Amino acid sequence: MSGAPARTATAAELFERRVLPLYHLADQASKIAAACHAMAVRFHQGGTLVVFGNGTASTDAQHVAVEFVHPVIMGKRALPAISLTADIATVTGVAGEEGFDEVFAHQLRHLASAHDIALGVSPDGNCTNVLRGLAVAAELDMLTIGLVGSDGGRIASLSAADHVVVARSEDPRVIKEVHVTAYHVLWELVHVFFQHPDLLEPRAVA
Repeated sequence: MSGAPARTATAAELFERRVLPLYHLADQASKIAAACHAMAVRFHQGGTLVVFGNGTASTDAQHVAVEFVHPVIMGKRALPAISLTADIATVTGVAGEEGFDEVFAHQLRHLASAHDIALGVSPDGNCTNVLRGLAVAAELDMLTIGLVGSDGGRIASLSAADHVVVARSEDPRVIKEVHVTAYHVLWELVHVFFQHPDLLEPRAVA
């Protein structure tokens, strides 16, 4: 049992490592609320959420899409969403012909329109194909949201999205955990706005 105090201290440190990033996420509440209101307005206008990211963020993209299309909470409205990482034939086909940097940009050009929402997930904020996707989404007049980590990377420094939410950590595992919390909050708050349809009309102010 002599190792128990050390193990307890290590466990406490692991939990402590997650505290400040979550507090920082909470500090972004007003930014997140503004993003959710803008998303709700686009959904109200018939838009679709289009999500994309690389590696583990590709599974986040699919997770976000299914949360909106098939809500796990009974009674919540299903909203249209797709992940650009789900069709491996398209991803590899575009990568083979145009390069991996274009895998999301190409799909957005052919699948999305001005009423839609682009959500790019990049754990370090520097993923080139996520940046390219957000740039093309902006060209299409889509609402753009960046979910990033670390110091926000180029997505934050270049203001590459209309709304940028940062998981402030250098630990990729913590960034992943904060991202999951962030997009669950996005989902929940979008539905809160749908409970107040007067806030979704053009005259409403976020």
